[in-house]
Amino acid sequence: MGAEWIVGLIFGAIVVFIVMAILARYFGLWIQCKMTGAGIGMTNLIMMSIRKVNPTVIVRSKIMAVQAGLTENYEISTRALEAHYLAGGSVPNVIRALVVAHRAKLDMDWQTAQAIDLAGRDVLDAVRTSVNPKVINCPDTKKHAGTLDAVAADGIQLKARARVTVRTNIQQLIGGATEETIIARVGQGIVQAIGSTPGYAEVLENPDRISQTVLNQGLEAQTAFEIVSIDIADIDVGENIGARLQADQAEADMRVAQARAEQRRASFAAQEQEMVGLTQQNRAAVVLAESEVPEAIAASFRSGKLGLLDYYELKNVQADTSMRSAIAGMGDEVAPPPESS
Repeated sequence: MGAEWIVGLIFGAIVVFIVMAILARYFGLWIQCKMTGAGIGMTNLIMMSIRKVNPTVIVRSKIMAVQAGLTENYEISTRALEAHYLAGGSVPNVIRALVVAHRAKLDMDWQTAQAIDLAGRDVLDAVRTSVNPKVINCPDTKKHAGTLDAVAADGIQLKARARVTVRTNIQQLIGGATEETIIARVGQGIVQAIGSTPGYAEVLENPDRISQTVLNQGLEAQTAFEIVSIDIADIDVGENIGARLQADQAEADMRVAQARAEQRRASFAAQEQEMVGLTQQNRAAVVLAESEVPEAIAASFRSGKLGLLDYYELKNVQADTSMRSAIAGMGDEVAPPPESS
């Protein structure tokens, strides 16, 4: 009997110790649930630890939902909170977002909020942006300090900066494009609007015309935001791109003309060389023909067709012709034919 009593006392002490440990860990959370009407019992708190769920996060989130009156409009059960926690979501962030949406009377339920959170979006920031629109710089000053460079129809370059006021579109937050898409579309719209303007002076006089043109293009389609306004913050006049392009074109045309003139000069030079060669060829033919004259004269003497008087008469005619040419200033004397042998 003594040994049984000792075993019983040891077992009872172990049970009491376990109970005290459980009470020490979960009693405070259980009291909070009882006092706020969260509806989470001691057994549920113990089972949360077994299911690898942080009971403190679930209890505080459920109390927040009950105190804000979310449970009256949405079906937010303890199991749903645990499931979202196990899926890797931020339960407190989702509850805070629902509280803000409920106070602002936004159309967002528990299923939508947890889907947005699991998709990787900051649901609380999205709801706050929907209530309090934020301003996006275009271009983004965090990435580069440049400007939106566009050229008007008169060739003058304009450098613009814009501020886009957006608010979150809860219905398109899942799968909708981010801020980068809004910045890119607004930049493209501003460049296009400036390019279609007849002159840069019209843009400087009425920049609201550009912003209204861009705003009416429906740039927020398939994005997670709704564009409230587009404001042109700054416009600077840049270079005269049209004049520079015309100067470059004139220089290019001049180079083309010079190349064509050089081509024609080379062609004419080639033709000149061909004519020089042809002249030399003709001169060679004349010399060759003249070399046959003495032979013809000798043959005429032998055949009796040419007499001595006739020969001297021919020489006199040639001398007379040379004299007349010298007097006329021609300079070149006609060479007498070679004498026959």
